[in-house]
Amino acid sequence: MKHFDTTKYLIHAEIVADGIVERPDVIGAIFGQTEGLLGDDLDLRELQKTGRIGRIEVKIESKSGKSYGEIRIPSSLDKIETAILAAALETIERVGPCTAKVRVIKIEDVRASKRKKVIERAKEILKNLFEEPEIESEKIVEIVRQTFRAEEIIEYGKDKLPAGPAIDESDAIIVVEGRADVLNLLKHGIKNVIALEGTSVPKTIIELSKEKTVTAFLDGDRGGDLILKELLQTADIDYVARAPEGKCVEDLTHKEIIKSLRNKIPVEQLHLVKSKEDEEKERKDLISSLKAHKCEIEGKLIARFLDKNLNMIKEVPVRDLVKTLKTDNSKISVVIFDGAITQRVIDVAVKRNIEWLIGAKMGDVVKLPTNIKIITFNEL
Repeated sequence: MKHFDTTKYLIHAEIVADGIVERPDVIGAIFGQTEGLLGDDLDLRELQKTGRIGRIEVKIESKSGKSYGEIRIPSSLDKIETAILAAALETIERVGPCTAKVRVIKIEDVRASKRKKVIERAKEILKNLFEEPEIESEKIVEIVRQTFRAEEIIEYGKDKLPAGPAIDESDAIIVVEGRADVLNLLKHGIKNVIALEGTSVPKTIIELSKEKTVTAFLDGDRGGDLILKELLQTADIDYVARAPEGKCVEDLTHKEIIKSLRNKIPVEQLHLVKSKEDEEKERKDLISSLKAHKCEIEGKLIARFLDKNLNMIKEVPVRDLVKTLKTDNSKISVVIFDGAITQRVIDVAVKRNIEWLIGAKMGDVVKLPTNIKIITFNEL
């Protein structure tokens, strides 16, 4: 694991969810359900932007229809603030559509752990110093070179962003997500790199993108997708490179870094990203239309099939929903019905390439596919 150099404490928590959830869902719940809870001074997003909270690590696995996982949050806050932040995690009650419970196991004093390791290592060195085999000269050179590169990290621009020393002298730069990504690229000899340090794009990056050829090198996860959308809307990006799926840039080997950068894609080849205003307007229009359909069918055990323009194609009793979906040949985009969303309904809707599935409530669901949007009446 890698944490910021200023980390004082490491919050360890466990999570149990009544359903199948993934790492991005847990991280989204952590940010979403603690937002505004502790005021601006202890807002997680702001703390992460300023480096007082490091990268949130989540390991999650599913078994027998439930998800079990571990959450780790590095903190450079003081002891009291860290304890408050840890307590806030236990207020999380849902992850995605699933009920969940978070329990803080311990708060580790990172500095104390490091001191203990230093003491133990010192004992080993005193005992075995002259018995250890000689290090090959090539390995010595590489160790010193990597240490030197890690020390080359600078604070760049008015936003004081973590960066390599070659930003000003290079015509092309690489934009990554965080400080740990910069350190990893420096370790492998790439010095024209600078970090965003958050999901919003700093003015420093925007200005640099007007002058230089910019490659956005992002994690291969949902977080990387969101940051890419933000970059494309605010900065002048020329190329996009991604870490392998599910991997973070900070964890890549030299070979993986080089391969990812060689496979970068010109931004013109990416799908056009809608502006935030268009996206928000489209969502508001959709919700408004769906609310009208909900009011007309709620309490009547009716299902409606809608086209992509939200015009009604057909209306059937809920008891005939699955049967009709299997046999009807209409181009259905949305299904809204006054009944429970079950795994059977979801599976049939996915086979029909339904885009939206809206039901009165969630039933017994084990697997939530990513290629269909599922909401309940309470969310309209």
